[in-house]
Amino acid sequence: MTVISRVASSPHTIIRHNLDGSHVRKTSSWVSQKRIVAAGVGCRRGRRVIVAASPPTEDAVVATDPLTKQDLIDYLASGCKSKEKWRIGTEHEKFGFEFGSLRPMKYEQIAELLNGIAERFDWDKIMEGDKIIGLKQGKQSISLEPGGQFELSGAPLETLHQTCAEVNSHLYQVKAVAEEMGIGFLGIGFQPKWGLKDIPIMPKGRYEIMRNYMPKVGSLGLDMMFRTCTVQVNLDFSSEADMIRKFRAGLALQPIATALFANSPFTEGKPNGFVSMRSHIWTDTDKDRTGMLPFVFDDSFGFEQYVDYALDVPMYFVYRKQKYIDCTGMTFRDFLAGKLPCIPGELPNLNDWENHLTTIFPEVRLKRYLEMRGADGGPWRRLCALPAFWVGLLYDEVSLQSVLDLTADWTPEERQMLRNKVTVSGLRTPFRDGLLKHVAEDVLKLAKDGLERRGFKESGFLNAVAEVVRTGVTPAERLLELYHGKWQQSVDPVFEELLY
Repeated sequence: MTVISRVASSPHTIIRHNLDGSHVRKTSSWVSQKRIVAAGVGCRRGRRVIVAASPPTEDAVVATDPLTKQDLIDYLASGCKSKEKWRIGTEHEKFGFEFGSLRPMKYEQIAELLNGIAERFDWDKIMEGDKIIGLKQGKQSISLEPGGQFELSGAPLETLHQTCAEVNSHLYQVKAVAEEMGIGFLGIGFQPKWGLKDIPIMPKGRYEIMRNYMPKVGSLGLDMMFRTCTVQVNLDFSSEADMIRKFRAGLALQPIATALFANSPFTEGKPNGFVSMRSHIWTDTDKDRTGMLPFVFDDSFGFEQYVDYALDVPMYFVYRKQKYIDCTGMTFRDFLAGKLPCIPGELPNLNDWENHLTTIFPEVRLKRYLEMRGADGGPWRRLCALPAFWVGLLYDEVSLQSVLDLTADWTPEERQMLRNKVTVSGLRTPFRDGLLKHVAEDVLKLAKDGLERRGFKESGFLNAVAEVVRTGVTPAERLLELYHGKWQQSVDPVFEELLY
């Protein structure tokens, strides 16, 4: 058995306010088959304690035995939870902008905003070197995407009422501080007005490595990093078999979610020809780490097959001695064998694996839970609707089985066709004898029925997408109608229309 010690040498530091200076412990979030020893080191500075911290993916780990492929499989399997422990984790990103100029927030403004939220609403600050790069409070965190997109990673919650309350609370706190600074936030899937050259770059080491690598593997990777926003939901599974069923249902229906939430029709002030430019961007970001994962539908699929896939996805970096080391183009399989040229002879630890899994970007992603990744960012009602859609479909056994029956004979070519075409034609995409709108009607009914059977009175959260399904008109197409009509071919009014 591998014995793991977590040691306090993380790239990030959390500054906690108003603690009594007593010893602070940070324990690992992963305690399945491994015995984990947590070493937290706290030092007193006035009324604050600075502790080695940040997400477990950033902690340094010392493993006494080399990791095996079985350890990597067991890591994923450790996510299995009995149904009463299933939770809903929602993540959403938004663009900050200056009210007068509509220009993106600069890092200095973001730092002021983060400090303001920390001090007013009692969040802990996450630092990289001397730069504030995020906040943490309980199981919620606020982080920065490469172009300053402001992301809330919500706590794992039991009901959609709690999820929507969390969204509302977050938006209230952000607005309370931002409005005093003359800053607003926009709920949209792609930056509608500004070019890449106009977007500030966040001071995070891992993003520098990605920024240099992206142009080598696709033409749109920098757009993905700097100009997109998404909303996603993270959901649990009870067993390997349950994971497989949810993974397949999620992949098959991801294009429907993309269409329902399509909300990125503008680039640099003009219509871009897509209803979801954000989704289209993923088709030419990096084919090694994106896509519809047809192998998930193979009879042999399970945790091991996902590990095999991830082992061969090229790495971005390894974190050692307070530095991100560029390991682009090398594989975790090489790392497992001690053959990484960037750190010769070194072997990986579970943190390296956890970090690597976060650099893979398929339409549905497996970690110790499943992430539904197909939707554009949008206004607050749709931030509650996205988790509602997937919870209704995947957390209710009857609805999940109905989805699997509905999609059982869809071919890999049909799934890929839908994934490619919905970015342009949304619910009007032709499918078999009709339109995708007709499939979406059946799927929305399954989601609603699934929520009603849960018994928490959550089905009202689907109202925001019910109108989209009824009319077949995506949010992006509504924006385009305004652009060609009332807005007189200007995108500037979108900053007011989709202001949080």
